[in-house]
Amino acid sequence: MRNTNNKDLKIAIDARMVTRSGIGTCIQHWLKDVGYAIALGDPKDLEPYKNIPKHVPFISSIYGYKEQLKFPYQALYREKPDVLHIPHCNVPLFYRGKMMVTIHDLTHLIYPEFLPIKLVHWYFRFIFWFVSKRADKIIVVSESTKKDLIRFYKTDESKITVIPSGVGKEFVRKTQKDFGYLYEKYGIPRDKKILLYVGNLLPHKNLNGLLKGFAQMKSKENCRLIFVGKSFDGRTKATQERELGIEDLTIHAGMVSQEDLVNFYNLADLFVLPSLYEGFGLPVLEAFACGTPVACSNTSSLPEVGGTIAKYFDPNDPASIADTLEKSLDDKGKYDAAMEAWVSNFSWEESSRRTREVAESLFL
Repeated sequence: MRNTNNKDLKIAIDARMVTRSGIGTCIQHWLKDVGYAIALGDPKDLEPYKNIPKHVPFISSIYGYKEQLKFPYQALYREKPDVLHIPHCNVPLFYRGKMMVTIHDLTHLIYPEFLPIKLVHWYFRFIFWFVSKRADKIIVVSESTKKDLIRFYKTDESKITVIPSGVGKEFVRKTQKDFGYLYEKYGIPRDKKILLYVGNLLPHKNLNGLLKGFAQMKSKENCRLIFVGKSFDGRTKATQERELGIEDLTIHAGMVSQEDLVNFYNLADLFVLPSLYEGFGLPVLEAFACGTPVACSNTSSLPEVGGTIAKYFDPNDPASIADTLEKSLDDKGKYDAAMEAWVSNFSWEESSRRTREVAESLFL
């Protein structure tokens, strides 16, 4: 039923991924500020979000046929939301109400060679095609992702809105007395330059390229490359690290608390993101917010996110990576005002406000 009062607009969201990183981070902030009336997901995960009047149980793995069978069609029919927000590409195929979908990236289409089997590639080709035709509104997080969507599916540009992600307020500049404990906690030498990578080991993240570039740095002995993320928990040094002779120059911190993550950004002399492809690249902004310079790939959305402040390299060229890292090691403190001004353009409040506006536009 059409709702003529936008304040009473009933928006539902599939919030199953709320506890994850990446998309989960977006959902966490949207749940606080968009003004959803209904949230779908595991009741335990949704319990902290008491601002949302109705929690509809929806417990299923993400991506695959089982979630289609378990989707709470009847429960939503009873609740009668005006709009359903799907914050990822896997939409309910048999839902007939108004629907807006957020697409973060098209990695699976751009790098199908990184998928385990061809069936997965065809699954995502179908899902993205279905979204491009079925969704009433599509939100993308960057102009790069918008261009990809139009390129692959000739999607109607009028239904696409670009809404960048934001930066959490916990990402702030700190003094060494706040983060100095990290040296002892993670065995980090105090007299070395610190390069930081935050993320996972997925192939498009191009960790092998980063290792090769780091190994070619002339000043690598004066540096330590720290890897932060769940993928590095209990992981022994990769064979490539040993073959490149940099095993003693890398530190695997593993999964860390949010407080430690913010402090790692502050500790680092340089944040590095060597991805072949990113739908947005939120860690670039998180590093800036903590006053840390960034060296990243010159591909996909990263120039949008890094602006004129980040330093860029060709992720397929280890020599380019090495050269950019060398030239960026002493940049800390040089661009503080520029980084602060740039980060101010990205807020979760603005992301949430504009997300709600997209829902409201369906009833104008």
